[in-house]
Amino acid sequence: MKNKSIFIAVVFGVLFLLSFQVINNKLHLLQSPGAVIEDYVEPDYELGAGHIDSLIPYPSLKKGERTPFDLWRYGGKGKSSFTTPELPMSWEEWVKFHKKQKPELMVDVKKYMNSRFDFNGKTHEDKLMSGGRKPIMKGPIARLPKAIKSYEALDNYSAYEIKNKDLFPYKPLAHPLHSTAHMLFPDSWNKAHPEHERIDVDHDFPDEYLPEFPPAMFLSNHKELGDVTKGREITLANYFEIFNGLLTPEQMEGLNEFLTPTPTTWFNHTQHRVTLEPSAGVSCFSCHVNGHTNGAIELGPDSRPNLARLRVDTPTMRGNFNAMQLASKRSIRSMDHFAEVEEYFDGDPGMQQHIGQRGLQRSITNRMGDFNAMLDYPPAPKLDAMGNLIPSKSTSKELFGEKLFKGKAKCAACHYGPAFADDYLHDLKVERFYKGRPEGPIKTFALRGIKDSPPYLHDGRLPTLDDATEFFNLIFELKLTKEEKEAITAYMICL
Repeated sequence: MKNKSIFIAVVFGVLFLLSFQVINNKLHLLQSPGAVIEDYVEPDYELGAGHIDSLIPYPSLKKGERTPFDLWRYGGKGKSSFTTPELPMSWEEWVKFHKKQKPELMVDVKKYMNSRFDFNGKTHEDKLMSGGRKPIMKGPIARLPKAIKSYEALDNYSAYEIKNKDLFPYKPLAHPLHSTAHMLFPDSWNKAHPEHERIDVDHDFPDEYLPEFPPAMFLSNHKELGDVTKGREITLANYFEIFNGLLTPEQMEGLNEFLTPTPTTWFNHTQHRVTLEPSAGVSCFSCHVNGHTNGAIELGPDSRPNLARLRVDTPTMRGNFNAMQLASKRSIRSMDHFAEVEEYFDGDPGMQQHIGQRGLQRSITNRMGDFNAMLDYPPAPKLDAMGNLIPSKSTSKELFGEKLFKGKAKCAACHYGPAFADDYLHDLKVERFYKGRPEGPIKTFALRGIKDSPPYLHDGRLPTLDDATEFFNLIFELKLTKEEKEAITAYMICL
């Protein structure tokens, strides 16, 4: 009887507290509600046209619906951080919807990309990527406004004038179908792997402006082999034949994991997919082919809503042994940790449970990191042991470019050392030049072997090395001459 009385007293006590909370609204979940500033007015923080109050609210879209190409002008919060493994319609309707929309979408994507870039096919004479098969494309190919006759003429405008007159040629790029997004493979990859061809959208860059396929692979512990692949794409079917007797058993296991396909958000065996037939998924080397890159794009996993996520190109894995930080927007400090970061599912555990978790054990990710740590940069015969040009092997233009790189052009402020990278994230504040959402800090990417990794910047808005030179000349207001910019590009091709 006594215990019953105590129980009743406790129940009434809890009910009293809950009623007190509801009536007085002072105990939120039995906790204090936290401080609130009355009459709060947010400062502008000098963001101007990039502040949330000046941006267009993101449109409310269903999966698969077309998205604006100028997403840099939008901002705001989504309805939820979480996605769902459900399509917005039946599978049959999904296929029919994209069969109609894709041709129309790709006509507009091509028109938009051609309005941004002049894909004229011009190349740097006698300059090839490290595999010796693909020419290096010549630029700049970003189109200038009709009122501007040359990049040198654009140099005469201040950042303020470029922004307010809408003259900036290097605005951000969005995924061509940002509502669905996910991995988007180039034509060269889809030709070899038709199971990854999407029913909803194709890559928006011509293959000429993407990395060599398949790329060469260089090993830090077997430099004498040169390209260990001998022109082959490394797959689950041939890796044992190629590497048996060269790698340790631990490294072989790590490579096996890089090559093993696993289901992803949109490439899988369920009906939540963008391929016509069910798919075993993708592997790490589906994008990082041969430990390099094939130019596939994705969205950075670092933000929500989906429309706020940044388009990102696949970076090379070469030289990661020299990288103290990995990922473009986050400080991931080790290769084995990076191997654990489940970006295939867009950082949504709910999708993992629906499709099938990857769930790698630490021993496996360690071995993936061990293999990653032996992927070397391509040979650079014009560089000496300290990373300087060898005068007897270099042209006067290349030597002039090196002098500018380390001096007037300020490139070496961030790009130095054996990888030509400082292992920091920098906020370039590019929104000084266009009206739109700031993108914040981005990792400094290594320039060693950079000629093999077009297009440039995190989202590929710089299709050629010449465009990269023009971009940094503009945002750092260097006012380099045309000859100086050409010299810097010539130097970077040597790295």
